Amino acid sequence: MAKQILIKPVITEKSTKLADKRSTYVFVVNKNANKIEVKNAVEKFYNVSVDSVNTAVMPAKPKARSTKTTIVRGRKASYKKAYVTLTPGERIDIFGATEE
Repeated sequence: MAKQILIKPVITEKSTKLADKRSTYVFVVNKNANKIEVKNAVEKFYNVSVDSVNTAVMPAKPKARSTKTTIVRGRKASYKKAYVTLTPGERIDIFGATEE
């Protein structure tokens, strides 16, 4: 169930800063999932307590690339992001435990 709702974590500079400063983590989620389902999936999958969930639907974008003979036009599909804020003191280890 949690794997069907949570697709993947978003790992960018902005999401890393949010995780460090506000303990807010960003995930790509199923477009049909609501905030309650996202909250339950994160709590079950990562064993943390979630304080709040904000969602945003990212719109589709047109893309084009040039080939030798023509321009190939297409579009990048839309997707849904969830900003999950954990209770103070909680953390998610997105990269897994690494030994140095």
